[in-house]
Amino acid sequence: MSSSTNRHDLWAPETRANPLPVYARMRQEAPFVRLFDPYYKNPVWVATRYKDAVELMRDPRFTKDVRKLPDSSPTKQKRSGESGVFNQHMLSADPPDHTRLRTLVSKAFTPRRVEELRPRITAISHRLLDAVQANGSMDLLDAYAFPLPVTVIAEMLGVPQEDQDQFREWTNIVVNPPLDGNMETIQKTGMQFAQYFQGMMARRRSEPRDDLLSALLAVEEQGDRLSPAELISMLFLLLVAGHETTVNLIGNGVWALLNHPEQLERLRANPALIESAVEEMLRFRGPVETSTQRWATEELEFRGQVIPAGESVVASLLAADHDPEHFPEPERFDITREPNRHIAFGFGIHFCLGAPLARLEGTIAINLLLERMPRLRFAEDPARLRWRDGILVNGLQHLPVAF
Repeated sequence: MSSSTNRHDLWAPETRANPLPVYARMRQEAPFVRLFDPYYKNPVWVATRYKDAVELMRDPRFTKDVRKLPDSSPTKQKRSGESGVFNQHMLSADPPDHTRLRTLVSKAFTPRRVEELRPRITAISHRLLDAVQANGSMDLLDAYAFPLPVTVIAEMLGVPQEDQDQFREWTNIVVNPPLDGNMETIQKTGMQFAQYFQGMMARRRSEPRDDLLSALLAVEEQGDRLSPAELISMLFLLLVAGHETTVNLIGNGVWALLNHPEQLERLRANPALIESAVEEMLRFRGPVETSTQRWATEELEFRGQVIPAGESVVASLLAADHDPEHFPEPERFDITREPNRHIAFGFGIHFCLGAPLARLEGTIAINLLLERMPRLRFAEDPARLRWRDGILVNGLQHLPVAF
């Protein structure tokens, strides 16, 4: 293990509050380094420079499919303890399976289909703000940033509103695995999720509706293009990715604006800057800190380092988006930054399919919030806010605001 591991402890509580100084050291001292992941109890290589992150995410020598690893691989043995719900979707597949799976759902996320959701997203945002406006304060995440995207993706899939909080609980378990390495909770969560959607699938087969689940079932029934296991896994991915990204885009974006009042006033004075502002929010403190894992199927070399077969690699999207070689003054939050070719949604064939939806939800939600809450401010010392554990999701646990 690298002697620099302790200097580059990405999982330490103090690092979670602000990982940028650690990433800055890593870009200088160890831009591609082998660290120890306390969640999965195995080494992981982390790329922190922009050019390295981009190259890693499009390097075909790394696989997203853990089944391609040797049976003797500790990673494969450990991941076999997880529910199949989590590993038979397009994010855990290589071409041609990835191409087939992505094609099945891509029609639901075209720019035209996403734009058609604008009135519904606007209506949900107004309803959520109506519910809290008289209170004078709220937890922005619980009252606004979470229920908006989860309602949208749940409605797309046909999930009843009363079940949506359950999905948040399941998501938190999966994106923050237990530090003790006990996979029992993960397995139980996967089983509960699978049972829930098996029931929904049975109802949709007998009574199809105009929703994404019915559409995916229709594809499945055409033959072997989508197996039942792949369908359950895909539904899980859509629900998790379909709200997790937007929750933290809205939360982190508002946090950044409140920490930079001159930029907040600039946006208030010119709401037409919202699209550019959202891109800078994505770059400055994006909702996903690192790419999902890829694995070396055989011993290979990357950036002068020899990676043993079966070991995992990730690209730090957050570190790459603060690389001074690519972004002038990267620590400056500028809602008019141009150009702004960040990689907050990933890069290559696994670029986030739901990026157009997340962007639309973020632009609507934040502009309406600023319009309706002109005195929006932190309700407690921002230095005391706690960020979520782990290095995959980059988001606050709570964001109390007053207005």
